Amino acid sequence: MMKPKRALLAFSAALLLASPAPDRLLADPLLTFPLRITDHTVRAEIANTEESRRRGLMFRRNLPENHGMIFIYPAKSLQGMWMKNTPIPLSVAFIDERGHIVNMADMEPFSEQPHYSAGEVKYALEVNQGWFARHGIRAGDRVEGLDRLPPAK
Repeated sequence: MMKPKRALLAFSAALLLASPAPDRLLADPLLTFPLRITDHTVRAEIANTEESRRRGLMFRRNLPENHGMIFIYPAKSLQGMWMKNTPIPLSVAFIDERGHIVNMADMEPFSEQPHYSAGEVKYALEVNQGWFARHGIRAGDRVEGLDRLPPAK
């Protein structure tokens, strides 16, 4: 029979061997997809369900640089975004079904002022405020990688 101290040591070793590699422990727990706009890449979290689109980036205290959230809608339509319960300033790009940016808006923390798409869109991409401007991204630019995203539910 194994002594309690040895049993604990054996259990700890087994747990350590079964754990993911150390670099995986530091990984973002959310699944992200790379999207390219001109020569720039943003890692986008997916909001493709009614619940995930409703929650968006609410209650987040920060968003890493070059990261964002892509909202995927079931059908192209006019869309609006607001910042209720969202403490970080964001910019949003409304994107049509072909991947072209229709228009963009800067949004202020906790604001309930809606920001609307200028036409029917299939996607909206939120990033840290000013990210599009800092990278010279404008309406008409194309977002690549949308075809690899999971569908809206």
